[in-house]
Amino acid sequence: MKKISLILFLACVPAGAFAGDDTPLFGVSNDTKTLQLNVRRVGLDLSKTQVDNAGEYLNSPVSALNATSQDYIKGVFDTILEFTKNKFKWDNSLFMEYGKTTLKPYNEPATTDENADKIQYSSDLSYECWEFSGFKFGPTVRAAYETQFADSDDSPRQNILRSSAGISLFAHEILKSLYLTGIHEYDFTYAGSQNSKFGAEIGWRVDYNIREGVKLSTDGYYREYLSYSRYISTDLERDLSAVVRLDTNLWGNFTMGPYVQYRLAKARGAKDYGSNLIFGISFNYITDFLL
Repeated sequence: MKKISLILFLACVPAGAFAGDDTPLFGVSNDTKTLQLNVRRVGLDLSKTQVDNAGEYLNSPVSALNATSQDYIKGVFDTILEFTKNKFKWDNSLFMEYGKTTLKPYNEPATTDENADKIQYSSDLSYECWEFSGFKFGPTVRAAYETQFADSDDSPRQNILRSSAGISLFAHEILKSLYLTGIHEYDFTYAGSQNSKFGAEIGWRVDYNIREGVKLSTDGYYREYLSYSRYISTDLERDLSAVVRLDTNLWGNFTMGPYVQYRLAKARGAKDYGSNLIFGISFNYITDFLL
């Protein structure tokens, strides 16, 4: 509990330290505010997945590591509400994905497999301390809750509260986000076996317009866990997730394009790394609104 309190205290320090940023200059307010809803994508992914070492991750709550190699359809909802005031940037994002395949062999019982199952809400606060050649740098704090739509056959629904604090580059024309933070996770996936974890995380988001109507994008993270409050064999030691997409406008805000998604992770109780490589075609609706 003392460790959790310390993390929350450190997360509040940047906000308190820069609370006077909107002080009027010479008695005249120079506030600049924007509020924008950015629908990154709402769509369907037609995918082919290749999973390695799934047998070692059968009891893992991470669906991507114990899925079956097969073709499937996945639904995705990814949106963010962005608020900026002077040098502050406050983002609230919601990401959801779900992919489920049911196989019905002749004269055999049907089998169901969840290829993707994730819900994540996160709130990020960043402050611009420095700017150089269009790059904005500053402290960032983040809080997130990660869960799933349903339990799997072999493990309960994942439930994680995550907080982090560190340094971030943000709001660039191409490099939308690049951060390095220390993280704390409170994992209450297993009832009666709650676990506190500390580690480090680096993450990114890049958008590049190749030409009008064609955009290349990538986002992801890498986490390294350094300490745990208890031993649970399915807890991850390392976790890498990356997505690369190419979106081409079909009509209005509707796009289509190929994508590659890769997940690589090592659990404490596993000898080998588990991986999930997905190739697919994505159909999306992408837009944004100034509020």
